[in-house]
Parts: sequence; C-alpha cells; structure tokens
Amino acid sequence: MEIPHKQIILALAFVSTVVFALYFAAGSMLVAAAHHKVASPPSYLHAETLNLSSGSGARLATWLFVPQAPRGAVVVLHGIHASRTDMLSRTELLWHAGFVVLVPDLQGNGESTGDRITFGYLESKDADACITYLRKRFPRLRVGVVGVSLGGASVVLASKKVSPDAVVLESVYPTIAEALDNRLAMRVGFLSRIMTPLFLLQLKTRLGISPGDLRPIDALKDLRCPLLIASGTVDCHTTEAQTRALFPAANSPKELWMVPGAAHVDLLRYDPDGYNSHVLVFLERYMK
Repeated sequence: MEIPHKQIILALAFVSTVVFALYFAAGSMLVAAAHHKVASPPSYLHAETLNLSSGSGARLATWLFVPQAPRGAVVVLHGIHASRTDMLSRTELLWHAGFVVLVPDLQGNGESTGDRITFGYLESKDADACITYLRKRFPRLRVGVVGVSLGGASVVLASKKVSPDAVVLESVYPTIAEALDNRLAMRVGFLSRIMTPLFLLQLKTRLGISPGDLRPIDALKDLRCPLLIASGTVDCHTTEAQTRALFPAANSPKELWMVPGAAHVDLLRYDPDGYNSHVLVFLERYMK
C-alpha cells in the first residue's frame, strides 16, 4: 500500500522536530551551570574562606590555605562540572610542600555564581582574578597555576592578561572543535563528524563566542613562563596526539609528562609517585 505524500511530509517534519529538540537539549546540558554544595576541607589545613570578584561577573567561592613558612603560591583550578573539593588532594600536597594554595570554584560551578559553562572563555577571567589576588596578598612570592582540563584551558586563555611564574596543564584540550568531537565520538561514533559542527553553531547563540575564541593551542604562545603539560596516554577526551600537539606550540622552558595507561582521570590519584616526581618537582624548581 502506497503511503500518501502528505503523511511522508508529516513524518519527516515530526522526526526533524524530535532531532532538533534533542540537539537543542544536549546543547543546553553542555553549557548548564553545575552548582552544588561544597563539603568543608579538613580542619587541619586551616582554610580561609574568601569570595573573590571576577571579571566574568561571578563571585568566586574560594579557599585559601597558608602554610607556616610559604615558599611560593599556587592557584589550583578544577575541571568542568567540578568544584574546589575535587582539588583537595592537590591542595594538601602543595600545602605540605610549603606553598600557599588558592582554590576557587570557577564561575558556574560549585558555590560560585554564574549561570553557564563557557569552556574557558569566562573562566579565564576567574584565573586572572585568582592570580591577581595572590600577587597583591603575597607580593614577595612567586605565583604558579595548576589547571585541570577546563581549569587549564582557563589559564591559557587568560595568558595575555596574566603572567604566572610557572604553569601545569593537566588534560587540556587544544581546540573546542576537537574537544567536542572527541566526546561525541565516544557516544555516537562516526556521526560525531556531522554533529560536532552543529554543536559548534550553538556557541554563538548561547555564549556569544565563536570556536576561534576557544583555541588554547593558539593562546599558548602568549604564556611566557615555564610550562609542564601532562595527560594520559589513553585519554579519549584529549588524545595523546592532541596533547603532544600542544607541546611545540608552547614557549620554552617546557616539559611533557604522558602518563602511561591513564585516561581522562585524576592524574594525582592515578599515579601519586609520578605526580610528585613530575609536577611537584617542576613547581619546586621554578617557584623558588
């Protein structure tokens, strides 16, 4: 029995509407803020609670940890849909090593204000605010940054405004196009090649930015300080090849630590000894 032409048109219209609705909903989830209650840090770290004003327009819920004899100061920036609680293991490691540690919830995350995630664009202003605060509060100390995923992209995209003394980038994407394609490919396979451009189109509508605004690999040239780039060899969110592509784009002195067998995971938890011998040694070398 032949299906009437009108029914075919209606069916196609229905399918198109459903697909568009799913596509729009997925875009909403990608940029949605991730606010949640943050648990208190261990009392023995003697955290000072701050609310910093950021150029992103957000009020950043922040912890400051000050050891008895500071040897340097480090901003620790978390990944997407996370908070400063997720950075406590790094905080404790650095604090015990004698570093002042400033740990914020980036805008749109944890207990900070902000109504959307911008993949490093607005978060770069948060990185700027944190570095500026430490320079004013501790003018005699060098200031470094440890940035994980979104946090790492944030400090790189802020590099034209800030001048940290050392930076550690963990699992940082080179371009937003690659970051989206990797994540979609993990879920829909080869269809990511079709879907990624569609999601990139939403950046302008939702965030007022373009894919060209989210290219840490291009901004690395403006980061003029010692740099350590770290990532896992089986990370599907940021592949080994993409991480290695960041390295020649950066200025010297620079180091690369590819963590064997690690995916897009907490590198400190995955390889504590390797983290100490690479990240901590790197910071101690350049933050004296």
